Amino acid sequence: MPAIHVPAGSADGEFVRSPAGVLLPADIDPFHTRLHRVAPAGLVEDTTQTSGMRRREAISGKTVGARNLWMGQTHVPASTASGNHHHGASETAIYIVAGNPVFVFLDVDGDEPVETRVETAPGDYIFVPPFVPHREENPDPSVEAVVVIARTTQEAIVVNLDGLDWSEVHTDEQGTAGTEC
Repeated sequence: MPAIHVPAGSADGEFVRSPAGVLLPADIDPFHTRLHRVAPAGLVEDTTQTSGMRRREAISGKTVGARNLWMGQTHVPASTASGNHHHGASETAIYIVAGNPVFVFLDVDGDEPVETRVETAPGDYIFVPPFVPHREENPDPSVEAVVVIARTTQEAIVVNLDGLDWSEVHTDEQGTAGTEC
């Protein structure tokens, strides 16, 4: 939101004065007027989980009062594959921090569905569209894969699935938040 200059004495109800004397738009709640730092020790592990990986929540409604964003980390141990899952209606952006995780999904654009593997390296980004069944694999026998995740919802929507096919995907479901599967 761009800065708004409000000349002294011109507030007409669209603005409120903070305790520090600053004029703020009236529809901004006091909690959303400051930056929030979340240190590594403050990451929350009480979030939705999938077998074979561990999600750690950093930015969400629960941790900093975010309204439309969820951000955190995922750790996949060496020689491990996660369970199949999707993230409901949420778009997911992934940044590879450490390791070389492989993202696996079922490509359905051709004549036949093809299980497709996207190999990554630190510095790469992955985009996971809403509802796409996928899993993360870490083929490295000695290095943990660590990624940073951002989602367009402030909840960690995770729907755990038996397979990568779309037979278990229901676009009218929200998914679950905060349960271990």
